[in-house]
Amino acid sequence: MSKKRIALLSFAAFSTLMISASFLEPAAAKMKGENTVMVGGAAMYPSKNIVENAVNSKDHTTLVAAVKAAGLVDTLASPGPFTVFAPTNAAFGKLPKGTVNTLVQPENKMTLTKILTYHVVPGRLSAADLTDGKKLTTVEGEQLTVKRSGGKVMIVDAKGGASTVTIPNVNQSNGVIHVVNTVLMPG
Repeated sequence: MSKKRIALLSFAAFSTLMISASFLEPAAAKMKGENTVMVGGAAMYPSKNIVENAVNSKDHTTLVAAVKAAGLVDTLASPGPFTVFAPTNAAFGKLPKGTVNTLVQPENKMTLTKILTYHVVPGRLSAADLTDGKKLTTVEGEQLTVKRSGGKVMIVDAKGGASTVTIPNVNQSNGVIHVVNTVLMPG
């Protein structure tokens, strides 16, 4: 058998394996008795912690990189529980050009940490707990305000900016994630 044919067969076998895995992964989760939610093309497993799930979401690569740069991986992998309002890559993309690159620089770690911990609330709050007008004290120390309108849940930051929850109740072993479409900014 030629090397070219072996390479082609290897590629075909690998491709089949990857396609099978992408279809079987959600089924495997159901078989384990876990109700998963798809976020960024990946199943979010309630038995995994916030960090273990977030690293698999293609919509949260900027958030994961920022969490690593801020040194918050161990915190978000701890028992918690935490409620995390997780901005997507598109949410970070709404910030002025160059902001994310500046924030992840070592000299800006304190500012980055302040912004990221402003997206985290102690405890496990489901979407049903996010009632209109509710004040949420973040790990950073400042408050967020919940606004409900037309069946949508919005989180209003200290500067009056609003972020809409696009995927609620993504349960984790150490809390819950609510995917949001805008980065929240502390005062």
